[in-house]
Amino acid sequence: MSQPILQIRDLQVEYATPNGPALAVSDVSLDLHEGEFLAVVGESGCGKSTLLFAIAQLLTYPASVTGGSVVFEGVDLTSLTPEELRQHRWRDISVVMQSAMNALNPTLTIGAQLADACEAHTDWDHERIAERSAEVLSMVSIDPVHLRSYPFQLSGGMRQRAMIAMALLLEPKLVIMDEPTSALDVVAQRLLMRQVETLRRELGFSVLFVTHDMSVVSHFSDRLAVMYAGEVVELGATRAVFDNPQHPYSQGLMEAFPSLLGEVRELTGIPGNPPSLVNPPPGCFFAARCPHATDECRELRPELVTNDEHAVRCHLINKVARV
Repeated sequence: MSQPILQIRDLQVEYATPNGPALAVSDVSLDLHEGEFLAVVGESGCGKSTLLFAIAQLLTYPASVTGGSVVFEGVDLTSLTPEELRQHRWRDISVVMQSAMNALNPTLTIGAQLADACEAHTDWDHERIAERSAEVLSMVSIDPVHLRSYPFQLSGGMRQRAMIAMALLLEPKLVIMDEPTSALDVVAQRLLMRQVETLRRELGFSVLFVTHDMSVVSHFSDRLAVMYAGEVVELGATRAVFDNPQHPYSQGLMEAFPSLLGEVRELTGIPGNPPSLVNPPPGCFFAARCPHATDECRELRPELVTNDEHAVRCHLINKVARV
């Protein structure tokens, strides 16, 4: 495995609220290697998108990074000025936003929006911009004739692929995707994921993919990070997490979505609600919803412990691992 292109260490993000700060991302540490596809999954409100925006330094009030570091190729992005960050965006790091219809400007053609990005970050002439814009649209299987189309003239899948084309304009080393398949039907989801995987293998960029649907990334990601209440509770090779989820929350997520293979089984949800992030409980954040919780779980905060490249934040699992 190559050296990490992205190193996140003890990252904390808080939201200012009338009742006090809400800790939306709590002591998250992750590595992303060159050419790797890392998926971050979890239910709505677990901190996935907040983590993404903190990495890309796109947080706005009332959110703010209150601790930790985000080191990209040796540079801590949390210490950079807005102008210094601008030098890294698009060229080194790009973001594909959720809901392309809202992310794309409805009053400009696709070509005009691609040209805007080029003009802001390069000194290319109009001919080079037009050439590159047509090239990236072709990469995502969109006819360059649609450079003259407005977003409303494209289907949902085409708009999302146009967003990916925009993210690849300047050949970044890291592409961050915030639930890009959430507004698409299952067929369009599959086609989009295959497109992303093909481009990643051809161009060699790394992918950080945020989603609430574990099945979307089950066959495409190299590693999987499961988040709950702002924490990473399990991290490992995707196949290992799917075949043998160790944290009770990961197990609950697996039982909550259907499979096309194997025996027909009844889907089960996870009872209860996530804890308050303003006044979190002293022990494991999942203890109140966990069927296996002990007094130790309710009183002591578990650590993320790695064993054979598989990390789990659970007293029960780590107690067994220590024996």
